[in-house]
Amino acid sequence: MNVYDFDHTIYRGDSSLDFFFFALRRKPYLAVLAPFQAWGVMLYLFRLISKETMKAYIFCFIRFIPTEVMAGEFWKKRRRNIKPWYMRQRQEQDVIISASPEFLLEPLVKEYLHCALIASKIDPKTGVYDGKNCYGEEKVRRFREMYGGEKIDNFYSDDYADMPLMRIAEYAFLVKKDKIIKMEI
Repeated sequence: MNVYDFDHTIYRGDSSLDFFFFALRRKPYLAVLAPFQAWGVMLYLFRLISKETMKAYIFCFIRFIPTEVMAGEFWKKRRRNIKPWYMRQRQEQDVIISASPEFLLEPLVKEYLHCALIASKIDPKTGVYDGKNCYGEEKVRRFREMYGGEKIDNFYSDDYADMPLMRIAEYAFLVKKDKIIKMEI
């Protein structure tokens, strides 16, 4: 089984950030939330709130948009950002594991990539997290929860924060733009 991180690995960019700006262009009134969102980031930087709470501040904008509809529209425009190297080697047995919201990646995975998805569970109506951000060790925990002791043949990521998954894969690859480098773990 091949497992892939999503943002900056098989997707050119950060899908959450791109989705926010996509929504902002269509609903400019969302700009009034910027001070609230910045406040959440500041509280996080001072270690007064968790990463999940900070991200809930950022994702508060989804309370004011038709989230599922907009996510579908977003991927009609942005699926071209899926890197060609991934499209050439993808398989239905692939697993994408990402800190990005499940509600955002689900339309792309179901309609275009046809593979399994493990992502951060965020309420698509409120932006509030249900559990932990799917990041670092949490990715391993979520993978084991879904697949037990099944073996990861190849794991691809752009970020050393994914070292916990790299360690349990037979082979790990670091992705920098379109360059894929085999890691020695």
